[in-house]
Amino acid sequence: MSETSTVEIINPLQCTGWDELLLTEPHSTFFHSSHWARVLYATYGYKPLYFTVRDNGNISALIPLMEIDSFLTGKRGVSLPFTDFCQPIISDTIRADKIWETIREYGEKAGWKYIEIRGGNGLSKNIPLSSWCYGHSIFLSQDTQDVYSNFHDSHKRNIKKAQKLGVEVSAGDSLELIKEFYRLNVITRKRHGLPPQPFWFFKNIHQFVIEQKHGLLLLARHQGKVVAGALCFQFGDKAIYKYAASDKRFQNLRANNLILWKALDYYSQQGFCSFNLGRTDKGHEGLRQFKSGWGAKETTINYYRYFFQHQRSTTTVPTVDGYHTNVFKKLPLPILKIMGKIFYKHIG
Repeated sequence: MSETSTVEIINPLQCTGWDELLLTEPHSTFFHSSHWARVLYATYGYKPLYFTVRDNGNISALIPLMEIDSFLTGKRGVSLPFTDFCQPIISDTIRADKIWETIREYGEKAGWKYIEIRGGNGLSKNIPLSSWCYGHSIFLSQDTQDVYSNFHDSHKRNIKKAQKLGVEVSAGDSLELIKEFYRLNVITRKRHGLPPQPFWFFKNIHQFVIEQKHGLLLLARHQGKVVAGALCFQFGDKAIYKYAASDKRFQNLRANNLILWKALDYYSQQGFCSFNLGRTDKGHEGLRQFKSGWGAKETTINYYRYFFQHQRSTTTVPTVDGYHTNVFKKLPLPILKIMGKIFYKHIG
């Protein structure tokens, strides 16, 4: 960090013009925006602490954190909760280790258990890599046929199959359609052995993202019945395929393939430059191949975690499945919904 630069702790929900300021930074994403911060704050009550350096009115550095204060899982700073990645933004004129020291000192005084950074190459040699996953991003062109030509043949066949079988995909922005997506999300989470997010999480996405024109809800119908859906977020010239859900009984319709193609077609025509497919955990080889088949560039997303008690980082090994997932798959949907309402705010 330069001698004259100072680190500010900004709450983007209270900073007028925050998103307009972000748009001047080419590496910013939806996850850095006030829209995502508002969803997390309104749903779970997390405290936004965005460590920022501004020079001549522009952002030189930004590490967004939220403080999670849980009696179950401890008090800590995470960048950011329920976020696949949140790349630290640091210009060449800024010393990353100086920003890290500011964050570490704040966390120590606040009584944090640990700090977690999701994305980037680390802020300091004192916080080495703790875990990693795969990321996939598709570069878009306004020539949608150029985008289509990069798809694997199997995806092209499945898109044509869905169209032939009469699957129709449309966009919507009403709360009633969000409820349809939530219904699909509940059964999808159960299928994966996970409790669903609380409904008010998606209600807040509707209010603070979809209604503000920073998100796209797509639903696939077959013979009038909603069989699959997706929620995409957008900011600047980048879009993110954040949530997907479907009814497995209609898997043969290949509605998910058609939804993803419609999303890519939409964002290409709107002049967006990239479409991110989110994180893929190690061990999910089928999902990894599925994403790569859309012509996506594969990268790794690094996670860093620093524990204050031992003043060190820790290496975590994420597991794809475990005993808990098998238990959740057997639980009734009403029980899983209650678990999601109670426990998600403690997870982050």
